[in-house]
Amino acid sequence: MAGHFLNSVTDQIADFLNGIGLPVAAGEIPDQTVLPGIHVAGGGLIVDEARLAYPGDLLHEAGHLAVTPAAQRNSLEGNTGDSGGEEMAALAWSYAAAMHLGLAPEVVFHAAGYRGGSRAIIENFSEGRYVGVPFLKWIGLTGEAYPEMIRWLRE
Repeated sequence: MAGHFLNSVTDQIADFLNGIGLPVAAGEIPDQTVLPGIHVAGGGLIVDEARLAYPGDLLHEAGHLAVTPAAQRNSLEGNTGDSGGEEMAALAWSYAAAMHLGLAPEVVFHAAGYRGGSRAIIENFSEGRYVGVPFLKWIGLTGEAYPEMIRWLRE
């Protein structure tokens, strides 16, 4: 799967996501998307690399897919929803994925996102104040060793 994207970080993230069962493919996407260059469809992500502003956004969107029950994952299209609990779980999931891949937290929590709160998110996770982790534990993705994951996808 590697080698589909020009940006090495995008390619690394896409390879990881494909490997855990979240399909990522290059393709045409609608003009309006939640995050630039990414469209959620059919339980995976379609990426227009020319419009992808931040490769780490792939991990955030993948986090939403990962914490969605498997039976509902394939039905998500465009917007992954607005559940506060799932949003916090997606933050925790994407942080764990970034650590697993050896990426700096700033790759996911970039200054242009998170309503200006990226620095606070990074500081909290760096200090062991993990928002969203109770949700990840509740759905069986992690345990006491967070950010180590037991598995990457909700059943």
